[in-house]
Amino acid sequence: MTTRDRLLAVVVAVFWGGNFIALDQGLGHFPPFFFAGLRFAVLLPILFFVPFPRVRWRWLIGYGLFFGTLQFAFLFVAMKIGMPTGLASLVQQGSAPFTVLLGALLLREKLTPVQVLGITTAVLGMVAIGWHRAQTATLLPMLITLCGAFSWALGNLCSRKAEAPNPLHLSLWIAIVPPVPMFAASALFEGPTTGWHALTTVLDSPTGTAALAGLAYTSLLATVVGSGLWTTLLGRYPASTVAPFSLLVPVVGFSTAWLILGEQPHPFELAAGAVVVGGVLLGSMRIARRRPALEPTPV
Repeated sequence: MTTRDRLLAVVVAVFWGGNFIALDQGLGHFPPFFFAGLRFAVLLPILFFVPFPRVRWRWLIGYGLFFGTLQFAFLFVAMKIGMPTGLASLVQQGSAPFTVLLGALLLREKLTPVQVLGITTAVLGMVAIGWHRAQTATLLPMLITLCGAFSWALGNLCSRKAEAPNPLHLSLWIAIVPPVPMFAASALFEGPTTGWHALTTVLDSPTGTAALAGLAYTSLLATVVGSGLWTTLLGRYPASTVAPFSLLVPVVGFSTAWLILGEQPHPFELAAGAVVVGGVLLGSMRIARRRPALEPTPV
């Protein structure tokens, strides 16, 4: 990856790491399925000004279903039933090894030994943090969050197969997929009027302002900017090169929780976070083989 694209991947990690604080604020007022649908529904008016991406419908729907619908349905439900914000940002990054594995199995992407070492190192660092924090969460929320991570990985592969000429257009147009199934799930499991009542009373609620700020952050910065950049990178590089950067998200998540919520990270978690960062840097490298001296250089 070029230095610029590495920096863009880090920017995405910062946006997505801070996104868990925004989600926590939004879920403090809105029920999870309704909030998941609302975060994409507010983007629909933008589509009148955005050309339709020249991609096959099956990849657009697949990306919207796995990345936009199932990922956030699992994540929001897990956080609502007790998944801690910091730990959610960690477990959700299981999407990285899932993406690498699925990319190798389904897309026949080859891994270099350096990439395998880097991904293994990053995963070990993530597991160490998870082991240290597992005592703060029950098993069910963690398993549900892991289902969201697997859905994210499937969405990554769909976005790569879409080969969108303009990845930002693709990341915006997937907004047509989640609202209907999410609002239907909200009506079925949360009650037909629960979500709409939360929306109409948001300005009267003491948690309403924070919830609206969380909605704006997750819709604009995390979805439009973050997902747009992420999709762009997936279009330029193999999934195994881009995916490890998502392991930086929990490091950012722990940091923002410390700065904004006053949570003090444990020194063990800081050390494991440094291992994650080092593994991500190794995992993003693709070292070319040395060419014979007489081999002509391609033009």
